[in-house]
Amino acid sequence: MALAPEIRSSGDPVTGEARGAHVDAPELRLFVMGLFFIFGGITSLNDVIIPKLKELFTLNYTQAMLVQFCFFTAYLLIGIPGAKLVKKIGYMRGAVAGLLTMMVGCLLFIPASQNAVYGLFLFALFVLASGVVIVQVVANPLISLLGKPETAHSRLTFAQAFNSLGTTIFPIAGSVLILGSLATMKAEDLSGAELDAYRTAESQAIVHGYLGIAVALAVVAAAVWLFRNRLQGERHEASSGLAGFDLLTRPRFGFGALCIFLYVGAEVSIGSLVVSYLMQPGVMALPEQAAGKLIGLYWGGAMIGRFIGSGLMRVISPGKLLAFVAAGAISLILISANTTGVVSGYSLLAIGLMNAIMFPTIFSLASEQLGSRAADGSGIINVAIFGGAVIPLATGALADLTGSLALALTLPALCYAAIAAFGIYARRPAAPVDAFA
Repeated sequence: MALAPEIRSSGDPVTGEARGAHVDAPELRLFVMGLFFIFGGITSLNDVIIPKLKELFTLNYTQAMLVQFCFFTAYLLIGIPGAKLVKKIGYMRGAVAGLLTMMVGCLLFIPASQNAVYGLFLFALFVLASGVVIVQVVANPLISLLGKPETAHSRLTFAQAFNSLGTTIFPIAGSVLILGSLATMKAEDLSGAELDAYRTAESQAIVHGYLGIAVALAVVAAAVWLFRNRLQGERHEASSGLAGFDLLTRPRFGFGALCIFLYVGAEVSIGSLVVSYLMQPGVMALPEQAAGKLIGLYWGGAMIGRFIGSGLMRVISPGKLLAFVAAGAISLILISANTTGVVSGYSLLAIGLMNAIMFPTIFSLASEQLGSRAADGSGIINVAIFGGAVIPLATGALADLTGSLALALTLPALCYAAIAAFGIYARRPAAPVDAFA
């Protein structure tokens, strides 16, 4: 999943970056690339554990989507406190705090499995996501600091490629480990002590996967701690907890922030339903593990499309290209919902290719001409990622109400329609933010 970059301008309060200073620490660049890979992969791993937990706890789609609701609610609740924590203790110590929080979230899967309680899994995911949010707060501005200011955007783009690599690899590996151990019996056929024992035994695959991640996080956190004093002269500007919300009154930025909310929601909704969708007899009738492996195509398409889109934007205006790919996503949903077999399955997976440029393009169009308010705008955009909690839950509810996953895709399609409208609206240059002051 694409991440909101920390955009600054010449009108921002003076910082090391703004003065042209940078830190010559190539080893830290590798560390930041690793962070993008880790939290991108962990986020996409939700798409694998949703069908697993859905079967273990005999959940409907609304209940299963609580996985994404609890995960992405962390962006709403932890985003601003996380930023304040990083400002107080610094980037490197902030990264350690985020990594350790992620590790605690992974370890919480142990009691969740032993007690076979769905609510404990959801709590573990919220704690894990809280750490992810803190690490994201660190990663975006830090990659800008680790090099010359004029090459900051290229470094961020390169770092986001590692994020896409993580979202492609983790679901494939997770499908083998987590979905590969399904028993011949089903939770719906059991009750009482037998059901509890089944849930505990089958959820061990989830525990083992996240324990491996916890060990890796501990190693990375220890390595980062060794470099905790590497950034000398680090400075952070003060801001109020509600900084930037007034920007929502600016039509272009407000519309853009709404589209970030809708885009993340649509992207996560489709990714969350891919396994169940491909397992349907009328689609590809795949076993769970095989369907899970194909999630990598959905997220891998986003990685490939990012490179294609960056080239196309040299000859096509960003607003028009955004409208085109959003219309392409709607077309693919319609094709998938009205066909069967491999055409239906692969047209849904191909939406990842359409998603590729949406987040950074919406972000840049919404943030255009913000001037000294760019950092405040970035914070609001990050809060808008909360759409990944709301839209999937609503999509799951629609699937339960209609009894059809194809009809449930109507909601993501409506989200893409709004994004297409924003692309047309924002195809013209923005007015300076002072015009709306």
